Amino acid sequence: MAQVKIQTALSLSKSAFRNYSSIAVLVDKNTRSYCYDRVKKKLPKHSVIEILSGEEYKTVDTCQFIWQQMTELNFDRHSLLIVLGGGVLGDMGGFCAATYKRGIDFFLIPTTLLSQVDASIGGKLGIDFGSFKNHIGVFQLPISTNIATAFLKTLPKEQLRSGFAEIIKHCLIADKKMWSVISKRPFDKQNWLKLVKHSVKIKSVVVKKDPTERGVRKILNFGHTIGHALEGYFLTSGNRLLHGEAIAAGMIMESNIAASKKLISKRELESITRYIIAVFGKIRLPDAGHWIDLMKQDKKNKGNMILMALPNGIGKAVWDVSVNETEIRGSLDYYRSYQI
Repeated sequence: MAQVKIQTALSLSKSAFRNYSSIAVLVDKNTRSYCYDRVKKKLPKHSVIEILSGEEYKTVDTCQFIWQQMTELNFDRHSLLIVLGGGVLGDMGGFCAATYKRGIDFFLIPTTLLSQVDASIGGKLGIDFGSFKNHIGVFQLPISTNIATAFLKTLPKEQLRSGFAEIIKHCLIADKKMWSVISKRPFDKQNWLKLVKHSVKIKSVVVKKDPTERGVRKILNFGHTIGHALEGYFLTSGNRLLHGEAIAAGMIMESNIAASKKLISKRELESITRYIIAVFGKIRLPDAGHWIDLMKQDKKNKGNMILMALPNGIGKAVWDVSVNETEIRGSLDYYRSYQI
């Protein structure tokens, strides 16, 4: 695993960058406005590459722009790309670095809760391909990930809440005791520094056991088979859904499937559903026919089988569970009809 440093305020040593021939900081419009000033004086001489903000720009076209900028900056294989941003920038910036001239070093400074607790840990890099989330990508670790929770103060509530979905996921698949703690507190009363450290520890342990997702790392995809399909559908329908909003709905529906398979009790399903809806509300879902086809392209699948990671009691999980279309439609009906 790459070094992961968690702190309240960002601390960087210029001497750590002295062996690089060139350095560039990749930002989007948001991190250029709200985060870059907190970083630039802590770095040696560097250039800035700026792209547009949002999942809709996590594409090959944006990668071509980044590669072109690095080429025009005369980046060689001894150059460094510092990625200052959330999950989209981390995934895409890391992918561009990992593929430029067969790979240069990259350094992550995640600025959103989502990227701090999930996207920046574990070396998954990639871009979307049409409606398919993270369809093109590689595994490659950064040289370091520096997490500063002070950046969370720059986020609007909906972005902070989006990251909270991944914290919920980590508790449901790996820590029943912490689930009991967070599910008794409203969203705005959570201890973010404690929860960032908690999620990073869980994900780091899992990734160390299974770096390239051949086995146990698949449990980290709980909520994501349905969630990614929903996110992809909304991304191309002109009504964007934040990643955490999609994963929150996905966790409810996949928990319903787990309950139908007797992996969790009805009482556990009720506690999961009630809390997630209390935090995220409910989204208006299209008919399952519009997004089940997207699930058939999910990276965890084998042949014609849709495979999911599901909770096996709160705090544990299983993976490669075969799920059929009837079960998926039943989970949609459950989500739509649920009333608090």
